[in-house]
Amino acid sequence: MGRIGYLDRMLFSLPDDRTLYQALLERDGAYDGRAFVGVTSTGVFCRLTCPARKPKAANCRFFETVAQCIEAGFRPCKRCHPLGPAAQEDPVIGKLMAVFEADPGKVWAEGDIVALGLDPSTVRRSFRRHYGMTFLELARLSRLRDGFTTLASGGRVIDAQLEAGFSSPSGFREAFARLLGQPPGAFTGQEFLKADWIETPIGPMIAVSDRTTLHLLEFVERKALRSELRDLKTKAKGALGIGSLPPTEQIKDQLAAYFAGESARFDVPLTFHGSPFAREVWAELRRIPVGETRSYSQIARAVGRPDAVRAVARANGANRLALVVPCHRVIGADGSLTGYGGGLWRKQWLIDLERKLAEGGK
Repeated sequence: MGRIGYLDRMLFSLPDDRTLYQALLERDGAYDGRAFVGVTSTGVFCRLTCPARKPKAANCRFFETVAQCIEAGFRPCKRCHPLGPAAQEDPVIGKLMAVFEADPGKVWAEGDIVALGLDPSTVRRSFRRHYGMTFLELARLSRLRDGFTTLASGGRVIDAQLEAGFSSPSGFREAFARLLGQPPGAFTGQEFLKADWIETPIGPMIAVSDRTTLHLLEFVERKALRSELRDLKTKAKGALGIGSLPPTEQIKDQLAAYFAGESARFDVPLTFHGSPFAREVWAELRRIPVGETRSYSQIARAVGRPDAVRAVARANGANRLALVVPCHRVIGADGSLTGYGGGLWRKQWLIDLERKLAEGGK
């Protein structure tokens, strides 16, 4: 199969799961490099042409990219080597992902990248272009996820540290402090706000709730997440902990229905953190019908500020409630995709999903 360009991948829309599962059974090469399957019973992801014994349909999750598979917690299959398409597209990515597959618990530093004969700045550009995050961020994220899950379920800090693959307590505390703004040992379990990890087909998200409302829902690698969490912590007078409260459980259920193509309804109670103008913009975003998009200028006119296009763009970018406040439905005036904190590939994926939802009346 020839080289698959980045834009081609972004614009390629996967068919329904039934079609993809049939392609998996038939080892259909037409989807090679454009679709991957994550097998929940084994924790690995494969090409659809993988020669391994076929899993049950109920154990399959389908993805468009290698990055989505890794973000969802799956390891590359050692029989079909699904990193191949990434290697074809960018040898730098292929080389590093192969090493990552061999030792997913490794603590990476720029010196390790140099030791492989690679230029760190080139690696950063390649990974950001394709995955929306650097290689070091991806590696750290995959380890930190396991520790976060342990703490959220009430586990001890030392157990979380070991689950995350950190050999030193200080390294784990430092990584955790970067994400939530405080070391894991500082949590009491009695905090007013609690953060929880939510797995989705297009990467993990962090949800922050109090007992009655959802305050934040963001993709974990979004650059603004750390500053947003620090702001919430300040507003809560330091009372930001780990765990799941009723609004988080509600949004988990609604996200599951959304990604399954069953419903685009999000009615979890919300608390907004922003200026009156930003809140007005966010309210207008929530009025965009599922399956449709609007330009920044259309939103500006809708809120009665036709000259405030840039202010609308800033409010759109300041949204902390991804998907629930659908800032991904805002595109350029010429119909092109524009900046999205979760990555342009996610924006295209969400727009495609919602078009299908709209066609089905959901």
